[in-house]
Amino acid sequence: MAGCTTTSSTPAPVAFSPRANPAAAQAYAATTNEPYKVDAIDVADIDPKYLRQVVDFPTREQVGTIVVDPHERFVYLVREHGKALRYGVGVGKAGLEFTGTATIEYKKKWPHWTPTSDMIKREPARYKPWQKGMDGGARNPLGARALYLFKNGKDTLFRIHGTTEPWSIGKAVSSGCIRMVNQDIIDLYSRVPDGSKVVVR
Repeated sequence: MAGCTTTSSTPAPVAFSPRANPAAAQAYAATTNEPYKVDAIDVADIDPKYLRQVVDFPTREQVGTIVVDPHERFVYLVREHGKALRYGVGVGKAGLEFTGTATIEYKKKWPHWTPTSDMIKREPARYKPWQKGMDGGARNPLGARALYLFKNGKDTLFRIHGTTEPWSIGKAVSSGCIRMVNQDIIDLYSRVPDGSKVVVR
């Protein structure tokens, strides 16, 4: 299992306030149909470019392909007519990220999380207590959903997953994985089937 989690300090949670445009605020409102709490995101505290939106995206990739641009901190879901649905993401620190082409072998709702052996070696005090894993839930580092990436039939240990730390979107803070706010990973999860292609630039 992947060990995607934050490697920097966590600021205090941001309280929700309806200061941005209503459509965006609605897209990032608290959910009421999940088994665990998904807090609202104050979109006024996120750079607008990292909010979910349809953008021009000319590409040779087929419709339904996920393209990850870790340098610009975006995930694109390729759509028809040169468009894509773009999401803002947090990425892995330099030297911890995966690049190349992979396939979503499977997806999970409220996934179990286990830190990798490398993470435990790097920070034993922080991760060893969780070496047997953590069940899915509101405090789980993988958030509300996870997409599990495989290459040539082998687990890359790389995930696209949720996070309860919206402040990390647009930054390089995780232990290698691509993180999205829970509202966005729930949306992406609903749009892509198992077997979908993922290209990480």
